[in-house]
Amino acid sequence: MSKVAVIGGGAAGMMAAIAAAQNGHTVSLYEKNEKLGKKLFITGKGRCNLTNNCGVEELLQAVCANARFLYSAFYAFDSQSTIRFFEEEGVQVKTERGQRVFPASDHSSDVIAALTRKLNQSGVKIYLNQEVKRLLMEDNTDAAKTVGMAIAGASDQKNLAGHLEKSAVSTHIAGLQLANGRRVKADAVIVATGGLSYPVTGSTGDGYRFAKETGHRLTDCSPSLVPIETDGTEAQQMQGLSLRNVEVSIFDGKKELFREFGEMMFTHFGVTGPLVLTASCVIQKRLNERPLSMFIDCKPALTEEQLDRRILREFDAAKNKQFKNVLGILFPSKMIPVIIRTCGIPEERPVHEITREERKKLIQATKHFPLTLLGLRDYNEAIITRGGVCVKEINPATMESKKVSGLYFAGEVLDVDAVTGGFNLQIAWSTGYAAGSSV
Repeated sequence: MSKVAVIGGGAAGMMAAIAAAQNGHTVSLYEKNEKLGKKLFITGKGRCNLTNNCGVEELLQAVCANARFLYSAFYAFDSQSTIRFFEEEGVQVKTERGQRVFPASDHSSDVIAALTRKLNQSGVKIYLNQEVKRLLMEDNTDAAKTVGMAIAGASDQKNLAGHLEKSAVSTHIAGLQLANGRRVKADAVIVATGGLSYPVTGSTGDGYRFAKETGHRLTDCSPSLVPIETDGTEAQQMQGLSLRNVEVSIFDGKKELFREFGEMMFTHFGVTGPLVLTASCVIQKRLNERPLSMFIDCKPALTEEQLDRRILREFDAAKNKQFKNVLGILFPSKMIPVIIRTCGIPEERPVHEITREERKKLIQATKHFPLTLLGLRDYNEAIITRGGVCVKEINPATMESKKVSGLYFAGEVLDVDAVTGGFNLQIAWSTGYAAGSSV
């Protein structure tokens, strides 16, 4: 039995603590906030998109950075394991469009309550309002002597390889020091502190500091799954308008970077919503270099020819109406003034006077509504952080550091991230489970 300290009471930290406790270890969980699951509470707009109800290969395809690193973790604890875990803890779930899994109650608080109950049932000691200041390490000389003797007596090649791997690590985790100065001894420490996104929830990059101080390399961090700012006033004029069943495409010059079907929304600064958040993950690097062109197909189910025939039918049924008074059949009211300006047809013109060339402009505005993307919003609005602890220095099967034995990393602190749809929470559950069950 080992003494295990888990830093961070989010999704990865709670799962890691539960897994470690169920393996018979004495586990303490340290959370600097006044309650557990503060970020989990606001995920999925408060509904908590637990996971995505798909196979492991589809999970891996949804990962934007370092998918291969997650292979073992996903196969050990996949989306079906997540669903089963929560159902066994009394949380009924439902699967919605895009295979997104939510609690049937639509309340993230039910998810947090289930995790908290499981922590308590497993004997995990929970310490709230306890900020960890630094990790404590010790030289591995005593361990090296033990390893030396074990190597001498190793009876098979597998044991020998394991002992050699352990002997290569020169330092071992010894515990941690809290902000109040108190030192806590531990045989293993699991860092699950999150990234930099939504700093109001406590994600202030502590884990990156711990990693750096213990000799680990960090990849560059940036906001990901984040709204995008646009040029001009079109988005602001449609603020609050959600578009469903549209297709968004994004180009860098003539090169297509992204194309997907789904839902989006206009804001006072630009665009957001599932389509936009997923796009931000794909176009981030190019958008940091220069503005990009975005086009919205408001009627993706219709070809241009089919749309033209529909427009003609609508015009024929309202021959003497003004142009602005016919568009309500095709567009939401907030979008009509912007569409009129985009296609350049006088709003008071009777529809029977609109020419074929003008109809082409309306079709163009409908199928290729243009916006210029300027840049991503900051960490305050980012769902996740891209970048983090370099996964080359982490064992992918156990989440243990290759540099410091007994030190584990799980969740968003690692350089792994995925698109929207429950995939990032699945990364948290899977890596947390891997770390906790491997101690």
